[in-house]
Amino acid sequence: MIKHNEIVDIEAENPFGKCQLDRKKYADVLTNIVSTYADGFVLAINNKWGTGKTTFIRMWNQDLKDNGFQTVLFNAWENDFENNALTALMGELKTLTKKDVVNPNFENALKNAAIFTKNLAPVLVKAVVKKYVGETYEDIAEGVGKSLGDIFEKDVNEYANKKKSIKEFRESLSKFIADTWKDKPVIFIIDELDRCRPDYAVSILEQIKHFFSIPNIVFVLSIDKEQLGHAVRGVYGSEFIDADEYLRRFIDIEYSIPEPDTVKYVKYLYNYYGYETFFRQEQRLRLHNNHYEFAEEVNNFIKITILIFKHLKISLRQQEKILSNARLSLKSFVFNSHLYPQIFVFFNIIKYTDREFYYKIRNKVLTVNELQNEFANLFKSKLTKEENTLLIKVESFLVHFYNNYYQPNGNDNLLALNVEFRLYELKIQSKFEDYSGQQSIFLKNLIYLNDQAYGSGEFLENVLNKIELLEGFKE
Repeated sequence: MIKHNEIVDIEAENPFGKCQLDRKKYADVLTNIVSTYADGFVLAINNKWGTGKTTFIRMWNQDLKDNGFQTVLFNAWENDFENNALTALMGELKTLTKKDVVNPNFENALKNAAIFTKNLAPVLVKAVVKKYVGETYEDIAEGVGKSLGDIFEKDVNEYANKKKSIKEFRESLSKFIADTWKDKPVIFIIDELDRCRPDYAVSILEQIKHFFSIPNIVFVLSIDKEQLGHAVRGVYGSEFIDADEYLRRFIDIEYSIPEPDTVKYVKYLYNYYGYETFFRQEQRLRLHNNHYEFAEEVNNFIKITILIFKHLKISLRQQEKILSNARLSLKSFVFNSHLYPQIFVFFNIIKYTDREFYYKIRNKVLTVNELQNEFANLFKSKLTKEENTLLIKVESFLVHFYNNYYQPNGNDNLLALNVEFRLYELKIQSKFEDYSGQQSIFLKNLIYLNDQAYGSGEFLENVLNKIELLEGFKE
């Protein structure tokens, strides 16, 4: 499997059955919110792009249906070809009507909407052009001026009719929604609003506020609020607009789905992309008895991936991409290849998340100490004791292999041998460990790698070359 299939099969009566992130409890919270308030309101589910909002929304939508709610699920991004946002919203609401049955309340709402949204400009411009083709510029200008005056006068005369139509539209729409009420509000879910054309996204918000503020209908906006804020500024042509304050005009309640359980998701992706077919192939399993690093590689691979994803705050979409690419690069490794998850995982992740750091290493720009500093700067949040121990191991592998890659013909070993006591001593210190004596985890790992003669400069270069085999592929 190369690409993660985002379209999860959602089963009626058990929509969260295949949810890998244990998110049904959040759907229950939201269902309780929309059930509690009968008056119409707007709920925003605000999470960054790539956090699985769309899958969650689809599952929750089915869960609502299973519990007797009438719902509309509208992907705004897929439908922003429709210039008139009101047309799109009413078109989606029409799905609640029974086929071949005319609903008089819905029909009345449509008729009133046609009155107050009527755009006269294109028709009038066409009429003016047709009338004045072939005449002089002055004649055209005079004619257009007269026509514009007529337009203004007509607009003023129609103002009262439009205002009346808006009121009647809301009344008809309220009656239509009441027909579908059944003790539960209609839930109108709008997904991908932040990915639409900016003018269309803002138009959707404006239409909801001005025309759909009626009882018994709840609008749910699935958004990345920061991106939607950029759209607002773009429409109004100013970076100084307080987009957050602007959006408060439209959003009554804001909810963010809590961060997913990284442990569960990494294990899911590990199985989804079939890593076992590489790590557990019969020929590789035979190496486990004689080579410690082979026996522990699966455990190390999963633990290190979880640790780095968690502390670098890698989004779900990025996690999928990284583990997909890493699995593809494994195809270039033969069954008895030394992999060292401490190295393989780290470089697959930073190549995707911090290309500048990756190429500093690739191009041997950093000294070993500078490498350690940049590596340590990645992990600024608080570490548990277990996480800190694991990072020391990753750090030791990284500096050992980089040192040999950085100066393949040099003799600058990271260890110094105390001949008198026949003990190794460190020339450098770990950035995650204060203790440098013989109980140092950092020291023990470097001694192990040194004694096993693992670490020619060719090893790291070979790993980087294999990771970069995918460079030519475009998404």
